[in-house]
Amino acid sequence: MTEEGAYDAHALHGFAHDSIARGSKSFALASQLFDRETRERVWLLYAWCRAADDLTDGQDHGGAMKPDHDAVGAVAYIRTQTERAFAGEPTGDMAFDALGFLLTEIAIPRWVIDDIITGFELDAKDWRPRSEDDLLRYSYHVAGAVGVAMALVMGIDPADGTTLDRASDLGIAFQLANIARDVAEDAAADRCYLPVEWMVELDIPPGQHMHPAFRGRLSVMAKWLSEMAEEYEASARWGARKLPPRSRWAVLAAAGIYGDIAREVRARGDHAWDHRASSSLGAKLGWVARAGWSVLRRPPQRRISRDGLWTRPRHEFVA
Repeated sequence: MTEEGAYDAHALHGFAHDSIARGSKSFALASQLFDRETRERVWLLYAWCRAADDLTDGQDHGGAMKPDHDAVGAVAYIRTQTERAFAGEPTGDMAFDALGFLLTEIAIPRWVIDDIITGFELDAKDWRPRSEDDLLRYSYHVAGAVGVAMALVMGIDPADGTTLDRASDLGIAFQLANIARDVAEDAAADRCYLPVEWMVELDIPPGQHMHPAFRGRLSVMAKWLSEMAEEYEASARWGARKLPPRSRWAVLAAAGIYGDIAREVRARGDHAWDHRASSSLGAKLGWVARAGWSVLRRPPQRRISRDGLWTRPRHEFVA
């Protein structure tokens, strides 16, 4: 790998800061709680994830998708540029150089990044889950694996598989909340992440889940998603006790902020998609305060079991 001097650290940190400021107000707020070094590294990883996600979907920090976008070609580009980042070769693309620069500071095993890219491939192939297990596997690749990478950036040992499982759980919780919130937006983009088996169980014809006649049944699935998200969030909260104090503060705040999304969707019932669920600034600051108080107290001693929760692929020792 090349020396970090091959990268313009100042420019990359600025690019990463702008990326998270545009892409996620909630995570941008929570990330301020990290110590400076960790915060900057988290932003670098976020910038790569955000850019790769946008490349796959033909978007710019979310928003409308480009018509006739070549998603498969985009993922091939992501793989090629990521390969160069791992080789320590500057690419000229700020997002991939952000990853390359990060890798000069943190040893992120290749399998972690490959697991994230698998999520982009699933989206590029217009993949849809048939079962609940499929849903959780997808949630892992698009968000749980990001949680694993973030935990490594925060200093967790790559060999600490137990803690990485908990980090994966937090990403899965976030994704389940997002799926519940974005059902209508996904349908407008001809996407659906609700398992086919759930549709069959509730007698909803294929492609008809947004029809007003099925709104009550759709709210049942949203309730299932939010309840699942709470289980994974609880597991992740217990796992956060292994993080340094300021990282734990940021993670617990983010867990509460994103958890509110799932809770709001469930509370709205049939009206969950009348307008997009979100947290107010006051609610977010409330979670920052509660998370800070939690960190100051003694870490929880009663173990929250992972029994029954989906577990990520076991290849943590692969370089």
